[in-house]
Amino acid sequence: MKRALSVRHVIDTKFHTLELDGQWKEAIGFPELTGSWFIYGPPKNGKTSFAMQLVKYLSKFRRVVYNSIEEGMSLSIKLAIERSGLEETGGRIVFIKNEIEELKNYLQRAKSPDIVVIDSLQFMDLKFSEYKQLKSMFRGKLFIYISHVSGNLPDGPVARKIWRDANVIFRIEVFKAFPISRYGGGSPIVINEELAMEYWGI
Repeated sequence: MKRALSVRHVIDTKFHTLELDGQWKEAIGFPELTGSWFIYGPPKNGKTSFAMQLVKYLSKFRRVVYNSIEEGMSLSIKLAIERSGLEETGGRIVFIKNEIEELKNYLQRAKSPDIVVIDSLQFMDLKFSEYKQLKSMFRGKLFIYISHVSGNLPDGPVARKIWRDANVIFRIEVFKAFPISRYGGGSPIVINEELAMEYWGI
């Protein structure tokens, strides 16, 4: 049986957080570098572009691996990389196309990236037990899942379970990201000013 912790013990515990700034701090506060984040929204609303902007920023703190299981090394991914200016990050972001067992083997390597993007959750065909295993095996890594939707909710029971479990959630709608974070924040992020302006008028 695990021992009980006092209030003082919990308060005095130090957690490894990302010292975000600017719009990212306003959106999600100072999150831990662990657990799960979740990005979801309808197609052609800016999910991939937002994910690229997010990992470009996060690569300032840790190396990122982007598992493009849905599109692979496609022209659309290339264009999203170019639009987001990921060439500026040097070797801090790498792209792979790995199924779950290949991904686990990759992450077990020494000095593997600390931030893992899975695009998309539906094409990964992840079971919830496999999701929990990833969290358990790689407690020091942050997993960012990108999900399709069915109606207004993530598509499929596994996606909805991960959505509920995630520490940070970004709902994408017409080139704006609306965050919900356990670490504070709450301010939306504009993904594409011109396209967002046409719909939101801002």
